[in-house]
Amino acid sequence: MALLVLMAFWCVAGPSGLLAWGENQRVLEQRQHSLVALKAERERLKNRVALLDPRKMDPDLAGELVRSNLNVARSDEMVMQLR
Repeated sequence: MALLVLMAFWCVAGPSGLLAWGENQRVLEQRQHSLVALKAERERLKNRVALLDPRKMDPDLAGELVRSNLNVARSDEMVMQLR
């Protein structure tokens, strides 16, 4: 009988038991949210890398990078594209 009680307790409070199920769901939701944010950041970086391709570099981005790397850009400047 004690063995059955111990097994029942293990099924409820064990590392993969019913009590751990809610915690696992919460962790899964947090990681899914962070995955969405990471995918958005990856797409943003992928777009920026595509703009830096030497064969077809975006002149506005090139100018922005040159000015910021040479420390001639001010912190209150905004880059505006005229087309």
